[in-house]
Amino acid sequence: MPDDRPDSRPDTPRENRIVTACVLILGNEILSGRTADVNLSWLARQLTDLGIRLREARVVADVEDDIVAAVNECRARYDYVFTTGGIGPTHDDITSPSIAKAFGVPWVRHPEAVKILEGMYEPGQLNEARLRMATVPEGAVLVKNPVSAAPGFRIGNVYVLAGVPSIMQAM
Repeated sequence: MPDDRPDSRPDTPRENRIVTACVLILGNEILSGRTADVNLSWLARQLTDLGIRLREARVVADVEDDIVAAVNECRARYDYVFTTGGIGPTHDDITSPSIAKAFGVPWVRHPEAVKILEGMYEPGQLNEARLRMATVPEGAVLVKNPVSAAPGFRIGNVYVLAGVPSIMQAM
């Protein structure tokens, strides 16, 4: 759905156009109150400092259809979408395959991400669960992770980042 504000339309001259963003905070642990989100305020400050106007933030449950719908709606409406959470090695970390579904592309092992993870674990320790962190939507570009090595990624205007604040901030 296009943004109808005159300052946000793509045909607005670049120097007059307001660049916009949305943050999607993904995870049942946020919604249940087990974990307090601190990523939103940090991202909002960073975006503001860069001259990017944060127009929306949502907390979305770990439900594939909800993530797909939120990503598709927001990536059509805003210049940038940042997601936090759900890219770890556990079965409930469904952000990455959900993003692949939102873009209509296969969820594939990224060879560079596999190499990064191989350097992170002792031989024999890189199991299928951990290899989930090397599986991204086809065509995604990795986002480096200098803290714990497991990368995030970017596809289109969507940046997929870790949920752990120190890792997300480093990414």
